[in-house]
Amino acid sequence: MAGVTNVAFRTLCRELELERTGTVSGLYVCEMVTARALVERHEATMHMTTFGPTENPRSMQLYTVDPDYTYAAAKMIVDENLADHIDMNFGCPVPKVTRRGGGSAIPYKRRLFAKIVAAAVRAVQGTDVPVTVKFRIGIDDDHHTHLDAGRIAAAEGAKAVALHARTASQRYSGAADWTEIARLKEHVTDVPVLGNGDIFEPADAIAMMDQTGCDGVVIGRGCLGRPWLFAELSAALRGLPAPAQPNLGEVASIIVRHGRLLADHHGEDKGMREIRKHVAWYLRGFPVGSDLRRALALVTTVDQLTELVGGLDADAPFPPDGHGPRGRQGSPATVALPDGWLDDPDDEYVPAGADEMHSGG
Repeated sequence: MAGVTNVAFRTLCRELELERTGTVSGLYVCEMVTARALVERHEATMHMTTFGPTENPRSMQLYTVDPDYTYAAAKMIVDENLADHIDMNFGCPVPKVTRRGGGSAIPYKRRLFAKIVAAAVRAVQGTDVPVTVKFRIGIDDDHHTHLDAGRIAAAEGAKAVALHARTASQRYSGAADWTEIARLKEHVTDVPVLGNGDIFEPADAIAMMDQTGCDGVVIGRGCLGRPWLFAELSAALRGLPAPAQPNLGEVASIIVRHGRLLADHHGEDKGMREIRKHVAWYLRGFPVGSDLRRALALVTTVDQLTELVGGLDADAPFPPDGHGPRGRQGSPATVALPDGWLDDPDDEYVPAGADEMHSGG
């Protein structure tokens, strides 16, 4: 969710959940930041760690490949009170990341993975900051790693584990295999197991928990263009009446609010560049003419955004086809890995250069 779950989007999700359910029960995680870049205080990375004044708990997501940088980053987080929770992400399937041995390639190296998790846990020892770990089923169908990863993470002190029920080779395509979440839940019994993958409606979350026995769910692409999804999910899980689906006028107001929050965070110029992709997700399925869509795709100011969405048909109901996946999906592909990466799963070699992958923020 890089470039999506910044402070603007998290604030919006929290506001909508509070407005529709009277409480904020979800844990909203910041976009992924690199441990090395955090330690080196890269300007863009530090900006990504911005939290809202009332955001609680503050959850920081770390991308890391090196135990030493992991320890330093986690220690910095607790010493400087930068966050209340650390979520370590080992699920990224992007070729430029896995090609250097980062992201979803790391759990294959069991000892290295263990050292990385242990380093973060050691850094937060004696504090109230928990460390959780997210990963995929494995590299491909011939190299599943999730059962070992779950066992190792729990043994090294992680407080919960989350499984995106796809392999790295699937990327975001096809269907998530929820049966593997159930297997992980059976295999890891001493910490909560969370499920991720193909949750687009509250009913999907309930079905996943019923079918797999998992303790909670993680939402990714399902909330793109639908920041009110968390309110719907909270209501469903608490047995409350389902909030009404927003009509186009309500969505227009949400778009403007999102735009203002992005402008506050990034400045108006960058904020409006960022809102453009969100607008396409927000308007999926709604009756919006091509000329207006093109104008919104070029919006440059908050005032212009406000004026343009004012031309939408406010009474248009939420469309039947406005649900389902948004954002990247792609197609299955062979995972790019360093030469010889699969030769020895117990090799503890730290991949060269992988910790610099997101160093610019």
